[in-house]
Amino acid sequence: MLLSRLNDGPEIFFTLQGEGVSAGMPAVFVRSSLCNLHCQWCDTDHTWNFEGTPWKHEKDADPGYRKHKKSEVTIETPTTEIVRLVAMHPCRRVVLTGGEPLLQQEAWLEVITGLREIDPAYQFEVETNGTRKPTPEFRAAVNQFNVSPKLANSGMDAKLRLVPETLAGFVADPKAWFKFVAVEDADMDEILTFSREFSVPPERILVMPEGRTSTDLDRHAPAVAARCLLHGWRFCDRLHVRLWGDKRGV
Repeated sequence: MLLSRLNDGPEIFFTLQGEGVSAGMPAVFVRSSLCNLHCQWCDTDHTWNFEGTPWKHEKDADPGYRKHKKSEVTIETPTTEIVRLVAMHPCRRVVLTGGEPLLQQEAWLEVITGLREIDPAYQFEVETNGTRKPTPEFRAAVNQFNVSPKLANSGMDAKLRLVPETLAGFVADPKAWFKFVAVEDADMDEILTFSREFSVPPERILVMPEGRTSTDLDRHAPAVAARCLLHGWRFCDRLHVRLWGDKRGV
C-alpha cells in the first residue's frame, strides 16, 4: 500500500495521541499517502500536494515552499512489512491516518488482520474526513472512527467535503466521534449548523482551536471553550502541538 515517506522509510511512529477522545494515550501512527480533499491549511500536505496538481495551500505565500515530488514523499510498502514495523513497538493502540485512510481499505484490513494474529488486543483508530464510506468488513474491524468533516475555511466546495449519506452512516455508528478545528465564530456557527443538520449528539462533537504553535492555540482557545460550554461540545486541545510544535514523526 502507499504510505507517506519519512526519511528513508514509511511514516510509522510511536507517540501520544494528540487529539480526540483518546488524547494522551500512547499509540503507533501509520500515515497513508493520498487524499481526495485538498484543504488549504492542511498540515499533512505532503500526502497530496504533489508536483503538477492545481491545488492551492496557505504555505504558497512562503517563498521557500514548493509542491512535493511524489516519489520523494511516498513509499510503496507491503502490508506484511507494515505489520512487522508496527509490532516492534510496545503498544497495542494503532492510529490509521493520512491523507485519507479509507482510500486503501482493503490493504488496511490486511494490516489489521496481521496484527491481531500477533495479539488480539490490538485496538485501531481511523482518522477520516468523513467523505468515504467504510465497507462493512472495515467498519467491523475498526474500534474507533475519528471523523473530521471539513468546514468552509478549508477552501473547498461543500459538495466535495460533505457527503450526506456517508456522514449519516457515521452518525449512526457509536464508534464514531466528530472533531473540528475552529478559529472564529463563523467556524463554530458552521459546526452548530452541521450538528443540527446531521443530528449529531453534542457529546460526540469535539472542537479544537486552530494552531501550529502553542501561542496560536492559546489565542483561539478562549472563544472555542466558550462555545463548547454553550453548546455542550467537548473542548479538545492539540497535545502534539503543545509538546512538539509543527513537527512530523511525533
